Amino acid sequence: MERTLVVFKPDAVMRGIVGEVMTRFERAGFKIVGMKMIKPDYDQLFGHYEGIGTLKTRKGEEIFEAQLATMQMGPVIAMVLEGVEAVEFVRKMVGSTEPKSAQPGTIRGDYAHVNYGVPAVAGMGVPNIVHASATVDEAQREIDHWFANSELCDYEVTHAMFTQPKKKK
Repeated sequence: MERTLVVFKPDAVMRGIVGEVMTRFERAGFKIVGMKMIKPDYDQLFGHYEGIGTLKTRKGEEIFEAQLATMQMGPVIAMVLEGVEAVEFVRKMVGSTEPKSAQPGTIRGDYAHVNYGVPAVAGMGVPNIVHASATVDEAQREIDHWFANSELCDYEVTHAMFTQPKKKK
């Protein structure tokens, strides 16, 4: 099984659509193994967006600072999902980073609609509902950045308890 990080951004939390979006992940068969609501500070976000994601290096100071300002507008919900090829499938469900380019049926395609230019005028990052890890390596680094091992839970989902043969003692 593979694990991936999903962060519900302040725009998702403030719009009250977290439960609706979370349900989509659960219905797709992903298991939630960690979740918490936090108000990340600049250092936490710097570690995520530059220490792991190299946003400042790739896109420049202005875009980087706008993204961090947007991520500090309200609380976020960080969640670790587990499932078969979780990183790739969650990214597919989330859709293109720019909501305008996201296909209908994806989370960003269904819940966001702006292009990069609109929030840039206001000095903000794009409100695109969620962050999802891009690679397996990135997922592990991000999970380690947002969660302590003690905050992650291993458990069997109910339907698996009744469909798998019992282990003999």
